[in-house]
Amino acid sequence: MIDVVLADDHPVVRAGLRAVLETEPDVRVVAELGTAEELVARVLRRDPADVLLVDLRFGEGRLGGAEATRQIVAAGGPPVLILTTYDSDADILSAIEAGAAGYLLKDAPTAELVGAVRASAAGGVALGPAVQRRLLGRVRAPGVSLTARELEVLGLVAEGRSNEAIARELFLSVATVKSHLAHVYDKLGAGSRTAAVATARRRGMLR
Repeated sequence: MIDVVLADDHPVVRAGLRAVLETEPDVRVVAELGTAEELVARVLRRDPADVLLVDLRFGEGRLGGAEATRQIVAAGGPPVLILTTYDSDADILSAIEAGAAGYLLKDAPTAELVGAVRASAAGGVALGPAVQRRLLGRVRAPGVSLTARELEVLGLVAEGRSNEAIARELFLSVATVKSHLAHVYDKLGAGSRTAAVATARRRGMLR
């Protein structure tokens, strides 16, 4: 039996996932959590689980899925399978760089979701087809040189976040956020936040 923990800030999403997963004879949901902080605390308590199914965003000011994954991996926790609506390079790379065992989009077919849960529980890697296409496109695209963290910062800039808000969400100092943006501007040849976002979108690096 594969024991799964769901971490998503939307109760309706958690209920839907539970309903889907528990139709499988070898899968059961052992816990539902509304924040990534609760998830990390559960892992640190060593509560048993085989796979953690985690959203990427839990609201402004809350621990995100990528940083939670980083902490869980560092603590030797169970495999983390990211399930989210976000499919930008920044989101995907930040999760994979943090150590996620897989990355799926919430519109993935049921068979794909269940297969990913089984693969993660077995120690494998599970990347949805849409995610694989994004990563392949990034590898093939010339001149793409932003790091995962730089893309993550730029993605939040694109959402209209201030440097202070980005610093809070990513658990960085404001100075570090400014440093990342300076590198982004230099690499993209942009002179402003707006220009950097526009250039990144034109190159397919952001949605």
